[in-house]
Amino acid sequence: MSITVELKGIVSSALNSLYELNIPADEVLVNGTKPEFEGDYTIVLFAYTKPVRKSPEVIGNELGNYLLENHKDFITGFNVIKGFLNLSIADSYWLGFLQQSFSNNSFGKAERLQKKVMVEYSSPNTNKPLHLGHLRNNFLGWSIGAVLNSVGYDVVKTCIVNDRGVHICKSMIAWQLFGNGATPASTNTKGDHFVGDYYVKFNDEFKLQVKDLVAAGKTQEEAEKEAPIMKATQQMLIDWEAGKPEVMELWKTMNGWVYEGFDTTYNKIGSDFDKTYYESNTYLLGKDLVEQGLEKKVFFQKDDGSVWIDLTADGLDEKLVRRKDGTSVYITQDIGLAEQKQKEFGAEKSIYVVGDEQNYHFKVLKLICEKLQLPSAEGIYHLSYGMVELPTGKMKSREGTVVDADDLVDEMITIAAQKTEELGKVKDFNAEELEKLHYIIGLGALKFFLLRVDPKKKMIFNPEESIDFHGFTGPFIQYTHARIKSILRKFELDNNKELEATQPLLLLEKQLIIHIELFGAVLQESAADLDPSKLAVYIFNLVKLFNSLYAEHSFGNAESEEKKLLRLKMAQLTATVIKTGMNILGIEVPERM
Repeated sequence: MSITVELKGIVSSALNSLYELNIPADEVLVNGTKPEFEGDYTIVLFAYTKPVRKSPEVIGNELGNYLLENHKDFITGFNVIKGFLNLSIADSYWLGFLQQSFSNNSFGKAERLQKKVMVEYSSPNTNKPLHLGHLRNNFLGWSIGAVLNSVGYDVVKTCIVNDRGVHICKSMIAWQLFGNGATPASTNTKGDHFVGDYYVKFNDEFKLQVKDLVAAGKTQEEAEKEAPIMKATQQMLIDWEAGKPEVMELWKTMNGWVYEGFDTTYNKIGSDFDKTYYESNTYLLGKDLVEQGLEKKVFFQKDDGSVWIDLTADGLDEKLVRRKDGTSVYITQDIGLAEQKQKEFGAEKSIYVVGDEQNYHFKVLKLICEKLQLPSAEGIYHLSYGMVELPTGKMKSREGTVVDADDLVDEMITIAAQKTEELGKVKDFNAEELEKLHYIIGLGALKFFLLRVDPKKKMIFNPEESIDFHGFTGPFIQYTHARIKSILRKFELDNNKELEATQPLLLLEKQLIIHIELFGAVLQESAADLDPSKLAVYIFNLVKLFNSLYAEHSFGNAESEEKKLLRLKMAQLTATVIKTGMNILGIEVPERM
């Protein structure tokens, strides 16, 4: 049980004993005491003034004295500042917490909840490689899955690959026109990069053809429709849907090149999935649900045969769910896939990690599923996140101006190598160890920088800033973990030796233990809010507190053996929390660096 839960319980009981006030424990508001005031935890009193008919100051003093008298082994003092009761917790409690964390080896671990959650992320297109935006998506999706798993959920990680449609045909047509039989192997090019280059070639050629047609007297709109390369692409899509053998063979071959490239990238960035869905297998899903919707009068049919849903009463507009030619649209496919995933896994919640430009789409998806009374409806949740931009502005795939994921990871590793070389503390590393270290630091810097920001916020990514060894960065945290491990190697810790309480805890010692104790609560908060940035901020603050203690007070040459044991145990638990927390973010921490 966390200390805040324990405090809520005893305050709830005290309010009942003092005032016959029945306040549920989970409604008692407990915060950490602000640094400028004496105390460790603060009880907010304003909610009790009206039913008790006393001022916050009177309630605070009566409650404080009651707690001091009835829980003297736990609470050692109090003070009241306006409507806030600040409580001081006994050193013996913190030492007991520290000792227990070592003895039962269960600190930060939650019981399994027997509840299943699905997280869908990545959603790449097979006409281009993964880019910086995909990295934020993958890191968010993977870490949210890990956070949810850490608090007891059974997590299923899924990916939907957009492997069909006109955009895929664009790369295929361009390869037929300009490829001359080239392959990734013959050009020594990674498969997804190879295909992505032809997507850019398509758009370059399309622009030239449109320009020529406009010069010949066509309007811009006419030119875009009549450009030969666009007409060929549209015909290829028709041929694909008809299953034309040579088109299907080319489609499978080029997608195969891309999947090999994706797998290499996913392995490098540490992203994986329990189940991958392909749009080519799911795009026909949902057609039967359209018929059901028509029968239930959820949908209506227009004179041209197209089927719609009217969402104006919900503050939206009319939405097409089946074209007049009988083909489905994206929303129809998503409804069908939501149902398929629900039948397959039975998850209570299905989290879609998708950028905020799709907010409207997911509002419509959830609404339609609710109106169709589908079992999947209640659990649909869109984790909307802000786009990643560069200091130079937005990225554009079709113009080839995106920041490629592979190139960025390689750049981060190169910067990590430069920075570690400058620090000059890796002279005893061999070449293999250095390569591994540079990878851990570079990828860790990238992940932490992209995860430390609230997912809802847009962000600007700066590689140099992300790898600073002294700021709010992954390498700063990794370096502190390595420093702690170095301390523990130098001064061996006897884990079997019990802590004693003959000397009072110093301020920084108590602050660090209090912060360590919050770990479980932070994981719960991160899971509830689906926000890994809360965990990232927590770890950063933990590291700052440890470094402050390390700067002010000796560990190996402490003023007494009692203090030496205390600080080494605090160091060990700090390192454990750093490693556990960073691993949940998908980040490795080195033993030395």
